[in-house]
Order: sequence, then C-alpha cells, then structure tokens
Amino acid sequence: MVVKRDGRREEFSKEKLLSGLKKACQKRPISPKVIEELVENIMDEISDKYEREVPGMAIGERVMEGLCQIDKVAYVRFASVYRRFEEATEFVREVRRLEANHDSTQD
Repeated sequence: MVVKRDGRREEFSKEKLLSGLKKACQKRPISPKVIEELVENIMDEISDKYEREVPGMAIGERVMEGLCQIDKVAYVRFASVYRRFEEATEFVREVRRLEANHDSTQD
C-alpha cells in the first residue's frame, strides 16, 4: 500500500509508476529498457525497505534520484509535477540547483 500525502492509501501500481516515468521521459533520448530498469530498481528498493506500507514521498524521491542520474530534463519535468511547482521561479530555482550540483562535481 502507498500512503499518499493526504493520508489516503491506495494499492501500489507498477503501471502507474511506469506511466509517470514515461511521461517525464517523453521525447527524450532514453530507451524503454532504461525506464523499465529504473522501475524494477525502485520496486526492489521499496520492497526491501518497507513491508506493508510505503510513503508516496519515498517513491517520488527515489524516482527523482533515478531520473536525475539518467536525464536532467526528465528529472525537472517529474519534479515540477511531484513537488507541485506553482511559480516559474520554483522551476528556475530547481534548474539552478541542478547546475550547481553539476558544477561542483566537475571540480
């Protein structure tokens, strides 16, 4: 079971996870195999860490970690929906954070 932000519970859906990732990766140079591998990795990690209920936030954060490693544009797309960006400034702030992380790993 997935515990949503508002406390609701719903069945975990591999299809829903895959669909969200496909939307974020749409028109990006990412193979379906890479997306499917990310889904499998997330599912394995979640099932190892949580027995019955998993916070939706844990899934979302893990998706963002995976996307950030695969494709920054897909990451920002997913993050903008997941984190509910309401202002362009929030979007810009996230891109700048990514750039700063990228620059610090280049040193």
